Amino acid sequence: MQQIRNDWTRSEIKEIYYKPILNLVYEAATAHRQYHTASEVQVCTLLSIKTGGCPEDCSYCPQAARYHTETKVHALLKKEEVIESALKAKEAGSTRFCMGAAWREVRDNKDFDRVLDMVKGVNSLGLEVCCTLGMLTDEQAKKLKEAGLYAYNHNLDTSEEFYEEIITTRTYEDRLNTLENVRNAGISVCCGGIIGLGESNDDRVEMLYTLSTLPEHPESVPVNALVPVEGTPLQDQPRVSIWEMLRMIATARILMPKAMIRLSAGRQEMSTVEQAFCFMAGANSIFSGDKLLTTPNPSFGDDAAMFELLGLQPRESFKEEQVSVC
Repeated sequence: MQQIRNDWTRSEIKEIYYKPILNLVYEAATAHRQYHTASEVQVCTLLSIKTGGCPEDCSYCPQAARYHTETKVHALLKKEEVIESALKAKEAGSTRFCMGAAWREVRDNKDFDRVLDMVKGVNSLGLEVCCTLGMLTDEQAKKLKEAGLYAYNHNLDTSEEFYEEIITTRTYEDRLNTLENVRNAGISVCCGGIIGLGESNDDRVEMLYTLSTLPEHPESVPVNALVPVEGTPLQDQPRVSIWEMLRMIATARILMPKAMIRLSAGRQEMSTVEQAFCFMAGANSIFSGDKLLTTPNPSFGDDAAMFELLGLQPRESFKEEQVSVC
């Protein structure tokens, strides 16, 4: 069985990453089947509960206030709107509901109190609740845990070396500190990155090195392909190829065999065949629903048809707890 390791070296990761693609996918598929049911895919839905007006300068993001994009700013949604969206997602087959707010960091104010109430409400529906709200303090993470938060997403985006080419309004260390606060609060960690930002293969290897050598691997690792948005500094970046996605997914699967590897942003541009290859390489989680925060995403109906064609089924909520109890 593929061993769980947190002591990977950069040279080991490079050796895996650059293997012939078919050999790499085969090795990843083998590791995947040792820890997961190959026909199960976690279906998640991501809702933007507060859109636009963000003070950060993430070069890929249409929600940054400083960029001129078509994204419309809207204030924090009402709890009733969020619960309605969560119910629709559950009825469509989602088992994890993620709420994203375009904040630099969480502030201890009425808006955070409202988010805590949303977490309680979605948790009562029997869904795994995830949030991505920016940077968190230790105390804020504890409050989210007490409210019933299951997972927290906070991506590294890229390597530490390339990071300042993409973001200058917060540091890599800020991101790692938030991950530590989330972990210390007993919340499941969701952390991955984006490819296609203009980074090198070495940057991709370095990001995988950082993720796979954390004291504990993230329970969920999103692999995003950049969706270039007009008005952002990265609007003219070329589309990431399927082969690049496969290398990232397969290498992540081998390095972190127990993690859920999420095929995230960029899926709208991928054919069913390309997505099937990603599932073969170890991806076992997707976002479903018409929008991924502010960018297009395959609909529930499209994904249901793909699941039927490929013989896939949605993973149950809270399966990790069921496994650990057994």
